[in-house]
Amino acid sequence: MTIPSLHIIGSREMGGAERWFVRFLRAMQRAGLPVQALVRSGGDLATHHLAGIPTHELPMRTVWDPLSRWQVSAYARASRMPIVQTYMGRASRLTHLKPGRGQIHVARLGGYYALHPFRHAHAWIGNTKGLCDWMIQHGLPAERVHHITNFADAPIPVDAEKVAALRTQIGARDDDWLLLHPGRFVKVKGHATLLAAFARLPAEIADRRPRLILMGDGPLREALETQARELGIMDRIVWAGWQHEPAQWFHLADAVVFPSRDEETLGNVVLEAWAYRKPLVATAFRGAREIARHGEDSWIVPCDDPEALAAGIESLLSDAAVRTAFVAQGVRRVTDDFGEAAILARYQELYTRLVGR
Repeated sequence: MTIPSLHIIGSREMGGAERWFVRFLRAMQRAGLPVQALVRSGGDLATHHLAGIPTHELPMRTVWDPLSRWQVSAYARASRMPIVQTYMGRASRLTHLKPGRGQIHVARLGGYYALHPFRHAHAWIGNTKGLCDWMIQHGLPAERVHHITNFADAPIPVDAEKVAALRTQIGARDDDWLLLHPGRFVKVKGHATLLAAFARLPAEIADRRPRLILMGDGPLREALETQARELGIMDRIVWAGWQHEPAQWFHLADAVVFPSRDEETLGNVVLEAWAYRKPLVATAFRGAREIARHGEDSWIVPCDDPEALAAGIESLLSDAAVRTAFVAQGVRRVTDDFGEAAILARYQELYTRLVGR
């Protein structure tokens, strides 16, 4: 049984949750599942990312705006979609559907948010087991909390000449180590720890010069640039900015570094690194403790520890056999444990049960 669904998010800018939103809806389309999107007017999602997906825009001004709440809820009701799935606090607070009226409001959480904006939903999805346990501990009924993890997109092919041109554009030598960190410049992503770790690296590792690519933007950019100047590493960092199409940067990288702090819930970058066949160094944040395996598919170090992170990066770059093993095991993990078809099937199974109930 195929269950149509409406998906609502109120973000203005792109981040991890928004990238997942696009990834999920496009996967649903590829599987022939009927989906619609409701997004914030003029935001990055509407402007750049949802071509080909039936999409409607509404202002979604603030969570306190009664007109926005009426508009979002009225649109959801008029859509007649049996499943209305919301993401993040704004969309969830603005969506109110009465139970027993033929529509199920499912709130999907990808972080340890305050639960007040989500409690009026009819069911909840958490993308890690730890997050689901936490929701139940904080009062949500266990029988309506469901664990479905994320999947990774298949890597997008990029012409080798385009990747080579990008290398030239950023001034990288052929023998440079290019370390990629994708993520918004916010505290949870651990950029300050990463910069401190990078400053500890030797000038060369295995006769190659390390360079750091920061692919993202956000409120901490000025502080991070100041830190980089004070550490004397500004000339070894590429500030790539936010990339709507990040595939070429993943192809360019020799390794991915993901230094998030403990409160990071899942960390889609872990899955992306595996999918793009890049060896991974990550910290032992909540999500990594649940999905990554130190010494098998990634090199895991403690959170907020620049010395340990630097040692992990150096160890990875110094050992080609370890890098090869991590890549092979990472590919197996995204195929067997985080495959797109299996995750979509779990969503459709849940939707069918909820509608039937």
